[in-house]
Amino acid sequence: MRVQTKLISSTHPTLNLSHPTIEPFVWNTLIRGAYVQSKGPHSNESPLRIFLRMRFHRVEPDFYTFPFLLQSFNSPSHLQSGQRVHAQILHFGLGSDPFVQTSLINMYSSSGNLGYAQQVFDEISQPDLPSWNSIVNANVKVGTADVARELFDRMPVRNVISWSCMLNGYVTSGDYKEALSLFRRMQTSEVDDVRPNAFTMSVVLSACGRLGALEHGKWAHAYIDRCGMEVDVILGTSLIDMYAKCGSIDRARWVFNNLGPNKDVMAWSAMISGLAIHGHGKECLKLFSEMKNSEVRPNAITLLGVLCACVHGGLVNEGKEYFTGMNREFGIVPSIQHYGCMVDLYGRTGLIKEAWDVVHSMPMEPDVLVWGALLSGSRMHGDIGTCEVALNKLIELEPTNSGAYVLLSNVYAKVGKWKDARNMRDLMEVNGVRKVPGWSLIEVDGFIHEFFVGDESHPETKEIYLMLEEILDRLNMKGYADDTKEQQLLYTVEVIDDRLLIND
Repeated sequence: MRVQTKLISSTHPTLNLSHPTIEPFVWNTLIRGAYVQSKGPHSNESPLRIFLRMRFHRVEPDFYTFPFLLQSFNSPSHLQSGQRVHAQILHFGLGSDPFVQTSLINMYSSSGNLGYAQQVFDEISQPDLPSWNSIVNANVKVGTADVARELFDRMPVRNVISWSCMLNGYVTSGDYKEALSLFRRMQTSEVDDVRPNAFTMSVVLSACGRLGALEHGKWAHAYIDRCGMEVDVILGTSLIDMYAKCGSIDRARWVFNNLGPNKDVMAWSAMISGLAIHGHGKECLKLFSEMKNSEVRPNAITLLGVLCACVHGGLVNEGKEYFTGMNREFGIVPSIQHYGCMVDLYGRTGLIKEAWDVVHSMPMEPDVLVWGALLSGSRMHGDIGTCEVALNKLIELEPTNSGAYVLLSNVYAKVGKWKDARNMRDLMEVNGVRKVPGWSLIEVDGFIHEFFVGDESHPETKEIYLMLEEILDRLNMKGYADDTKEQQLLYTVEVIDDRLLIND
């Protein structure tokens, strides 16, 4: 493609192209070349500019003109230009071409207009496989996984792209269990008879990591080996991330070491982040030094992992040094996540004033994670005033978050502000906020079990509670004493509520 573009560069319309009989092939090649070179849609050598010159010289477009032109419109700001090109397609009677139709669906979905994408699809009398895949992917992009699944189930035939797209939709929307369920169905499907590719497996590994489903992840790794897939840097990074999130940091390190010398920044970042969340702060910082010595330039994700390692390891001086030097040394401007790490680092070590200094120095408004980090540190070290401020900010940002109301109610009760505690609970009722029950997941013998607080719907509830009692008995025999202050405080608040109601 690059060779073709260079060969006809002497006839580029910006130079001396004014002859009306130049074939569309030349223009199409220039449009395609401009797209491949990723020129912005409104730059002087963008696909759109070349198309406009093509029309200025009265050269009629054909079926091959529009696919690459439409692909250059990939953000909401490009929607209007995309619609104008769509009008040109209809004007020249090219709207029935399958490649053009699929490109239109992709253009509208990338521009953030699912309605237009669906309209184009609905006007296709006999959608082909790429068109089906495009409309499924369009719904995945905007987070409507349920609609994507309805379309997916209606498809007369599916290929690996169809399955991978739907799997990715579930993972993107957080429905990891459904992603694994769909993957199992893919394995047993007799209709489509498709084999997953590297992208499919990276999505499956992501679902395993999010669920902490180590056995599923190990099976997926074994499947990759059985199929003879090359564990390149992309797939290797997915394996590292999965093993780290599933608690098997040694396996993650084994995969990392076996990727060889050509590891990219994402592989290094995944391993650094994995070590960080497992509390291996010193090892993480050592690996970061190895990364720099390997002349791999870190990115924002790498530095986030390094700062997380400092947080979990209580490495205040090191964290401060990396944070203040990330822009100077690597040209990385700290994001809100980096600021949040520093607030967390100072808060955990009791340096609440320094944590406030970070909050006040932020060039952006603190988000839920920043206030949550400040809350965590101030609660840990008994700074009630900071707790109150942080919790009020959390309620302001997330008025339906029951946890913030309950925590602030408990904070008031802890310092004897019973009326304020009751007011917070009343505010919950006024705002229609209900306390969300805690829940957890566990994988046993390849099955993922889900548990909610007080839930007795599990078929083995009796055995589960008996085992829980046995575990607690053994812990008590070893001298363990559970911290039930929060539960006792919540009960006290409820009692005070009743008393205040009676007095009123």
